[in-house]
Amino acid sequence: MSRSDEPEPFPAHVPTRARWTLAALLLAAFAGLLALRVNHWGGLDQTALFYVGLPAVIALIVVFTVRARSATGIAMAVTTVGLALAAALLGEGTVCLVVAAPLLYGIAALVAWTAEALKAGGRGGRHALLGVPVLFVLALEGVAGTSLLPRADQGEGSVLIDAEPERVAAALAAPPGYAVPDALFLRAVPFPHPVRATGEGLEPGDARVVDFTPRRILQIGSEPTPRDMELEVAESEWDGDGGRVVFDVVRDTAFANWMDMRRAEAVWEREGGGTRLTWTVEYERTYEPSWYFGPIQSYTIDLAAEYLATTFRDAVAGAGE
Repeated sequence: MSRSDEPEPFPAHVPTRARWTLAALLLAAFAGLLALRVNHWGGLDQTALFYVGLPAVIALIVVFTVRARSATGIAMAVTTVGLALAAALLGEGTVCLVVAAPLLYGIAALVAWTAEALKAGGRGGRHALLGVPVLFVLALEGVAGTSLLPRADQGEGSVLIDAEPERVAAALAAPPGYAVPDALFLRAVPFPHPVRATGEGLEPGDARVVDFTPRRILQIGSEPTPRDMELEVAESEWDGDGGRVVFDVVRDTAFANWMDMRRAEAVWEREGGGTRLTWTVEYERTYEPSWYFGPIQSYTIDLAAEYLATTFRDAVAGAGE
């Protein structure tokens, strides 16, 4: 490429056409995100059309309208600003934006690189063209209820407790005290954390209400909103060697924006000189694309189930002191 073909760098003091284009792009992105927030538009902010399609569109517009030394770099910068706008508008969706950030940046970079290859032509452009229909299909996942992977899933966590099964059953029958999770992922991402519980008993019909950290929305004048989860014992059986209790989720205002929590099951049985306690949490994923959010949510629920197991282990230890 000759020197005359090279794009000139942006003068720091002159608003170039490219900068006006970027400003218009960001204004359009803000308007679109605001409309999505106000109208909810069929839950599109939970589909791959949002998490794959939005960065793809941003990258394409940048590549075909902006003259810059690196269209990919500009696309990444615009995506960053878009994330900042979305965080303020999507409320609880901020959690998913934090989790989805690697996906958004990856899609923006991939699409920008592909578009630049197509513009350049040649063999590289022909090869890049093959990825276009694949990306298009992936971006439609979640629209009209489509999903590549099953939405129903479960997480499991287990711990060996140095106590008899009777003591474990007694701890499960009482509301536990909740500590900050040990898992770095649960502490780093702004998930709601349990703070207290009320209710007791292991008989069918016995209920629990678990209060979580309040909801905080990035809006001027907004007040923290309480959120909780109500569970009811659906099945239970136990004896001197162990038992099983199943809690159905009756109401959930803590996780409903990210997943549909269904039930939690605690199984405890004598093992060696102690008791093995295993928690299984069943849920249904509500976010797409499944190939990205599926493994992440599965990993998160595994950590949550392990947190429950260690919480009741600590409750047994505290009761024995």
